[in-house]
Amino acid sequence: QVQLVESGGGLVQAGGSLRLSCAASGRTFSSSAMGWFRQAPGKEREFVAGISWSGGSTVYADSVKGRFTLSKDNAKNTVYLQMNSLKPEDTAVYYCAARAPGRIHVSTSGGYDFWGQGTQVTVSS
Repeated sequence: QVQLVESGGGLVQAGGSLRLSCAASGRTFSSSAMGWFRQAPGKEREFVAGISWSGGSTVYADSVKGRFTLSKDNAKNTVYLQMNSLKPEDTAVYYCAARAPGRIHVSTSGGYDFWGQGTQVTVSS
């Protein structure tokens, strides 16, 4: 089984930065692609960023491209989402997700089998 625990959310002013972390337990981490999704009130959950099992390939939603950076540390079983130049529209609950073992490529839609509990990010204007 895989457990994902997010941390690093909080309240920040527009233009500020936050770094989210997702610590994973279980053997799947090094052989799975990982992703971050977010869900704002009244909206559907949306893909934010994803990273391949090796960390060598990343994919970003157009809305965060150039502002967010996703990285993966297999030794620490942790993925990091560095969020810069935050905007009020980035306000949402952010969820870390992992694909099943062996699914090494990023998916921007479905295909994630394990989810964290979410961490709130609030950007004030």
